[in-house]
Amino acid sequence: MKFGIFPAYIGGRDVTGDNPQLVHTVTARSLIEDTFPSLRLKRDLDLGIVDSSTAGERVVGACVVADDRMAELALEAAARAAEQWRQVPISRRLEVGRRIGERLLEHREPLVELLVAEGTPRSAAEGMITGIPFTSWSKETLEWCAEQLEFRRQDGEREMILRRIPDGVVCINPPQNAATVNALNGLTAMLAGNTVVVRAPRGVSLSCMYAMREVVAPVLEEMGAPAGTLNAFCGAPMLETWLASEHVDDILFFGGSKKGLEFEADAIAAGKKPILELAGNDCCVVWHDADLDAAVETITQFFLNSGQICNVPNQVVAHPAIADELIERLVVATKEIKPGYPDEAGVVLTPVLGVDWFFGCLGEALAKGAKLVHGGRRLEVDGSPSSTGFFVEPSIVRVEGLQGARSLSVVRDETFFPLLPIIVPESGATDEDLLEEVLAFVNSNAYGLRNSVWSTCDATIRRFLNGVTNAGNLKINDSHSGFVPFLPNQGGPGLTGGAFGEASHPMLRTTRLQGVSILHPAADKEHAS
Repeated sequence: MKFGIFPAYIGGRDVTGDNPQLVHTVTARSLIEDTFPSLRLKRDLDLGIVDSSTAGERVVGACVVADDRMAELALEAAARAAEQWRQVPISRRLEVGRRIGERLLEHREPLVELLVAEGTPRSAAEGMITGIPFTSWSKETLEWCAEQLEFRRQDGEREMILRRIPDGVVCINPPQNAATVNALNGLTAMLAGNTVVVRAPRGVSLSCMYAMREVVAPVLEEMGAPAGTLNAFCGAPMLETWLASEHVDDILFFGGSKKGLEFEADAIAAGKKPILELAGNDCCVVWHDADLDAAVETITQFFLNSGQICNVPNQVVAHPAIADELIERLVVATKEIKPGYPDEAGVVLTPVLGVDWFFGCLGEALAKGAKLVHGGRRLEVDGSPSSTGFFVEPSIVRVEGLQGARSLSVVRDETFFPLLPIIVPESGATDEDLLEEVLAFVNSNAYGLRNSVWSTCDATIRRFLNGVTNAGNLKINDSHSGFVPFLPNQGGPGLTGGAFGEASHPMLRTTRLQGVSILHPAADKEHAS
């Protein structure tokens, strides 16, 4: 499937610039099968040495790379459109959202094919593209957010309004590992009355630009949105440009916690609102009365994209009464997870970028007493062990005891590779005391994206419900990584979202609360009548 060339979309029109530079998408299959020739082909295509027509199925499309002038034009267009767009009634903006959700489903097949070409396994790509209209753009989500945008009460002759005012121009800097879905999630900021600028990362720009240009932009044009409501381009990182721009109000930043918290300070100093979607180090608790089949199914979600996404269960706390059985079941399930090309059915593993990091964490864990129960090898795409393979075998380590568990980097820090720690608390405490120890352990996690709990006891469920505080999402007997309508699907406190971190509906986080009081004197009422 070929997708052609996508220019920048600025101020309601396609923009290529005077001397356009292109960045080409060479399929992930080609890069895995024949790495160096494929990289050389991409380089030559990007330099204009060869023509894409000679590349066959290895190249699916290209994007124009925005220069500094185009990036500035995008900000100016967004600023011009901001006042007009925020005046559009919320009901009409919600209709825009409804149509975008529908259009995403209509474009499901090409979007999936693009994500697969960029390296996302087909099963994950299908879930992403189906999930976004089902969650971020769902009727339940949009209607609930709209209710928060304005609330009215009457007190005698006084009309009181609590309303949320759009911040203005919102810039979105989606991550390399999931650019398109995070850009689409961030775009709900438009429905609050903001205008947006999206920077598609050069490495995975094609799917992102397709979604912006072929799905979102046509809906805005059909609904009569002012030119500049959406602006999107492929380009180098723009954070410094955005921080320095008089036009920018909010910046959605996705990335690691260290860099993100540094950016938060820079943004505040520049007078911008930083909205951070940083690292996750989620905890999954499996209690002695859990449905182990369901728990194993959710825990193995950790290996999606080889653990290189943030909303997966990075660590498991297993009640000592069921720990052995749970680990045995996990090993059986994990042995079925194999490498493969992203376009093949059932594949969930992707090449791992941080292989040295993986072996460093594994070596530290083993040196401190953890036990390797499965995995620990590099693999070729066919699953055979190799010292140079792009893939890493799904791996599990057993960690004894809660005390001292966070001295291990694999427990303490967000990892971005398929190494899962199973932490087994000491078995001497009563269940009541152990439950409190586990709650304290979960809440002491420096990250706060998601937590999940598996138990069939109502009292245990209630205790977790009342006791788990550091997570933007808490899933109880439900898919840890799954998204559902109405609930925010990102965000959280601590190293996940910074000082202002919370569960994130971008439609709300890109607004600010304003209280309005209107006194309607009797004379005015008589005059009005």
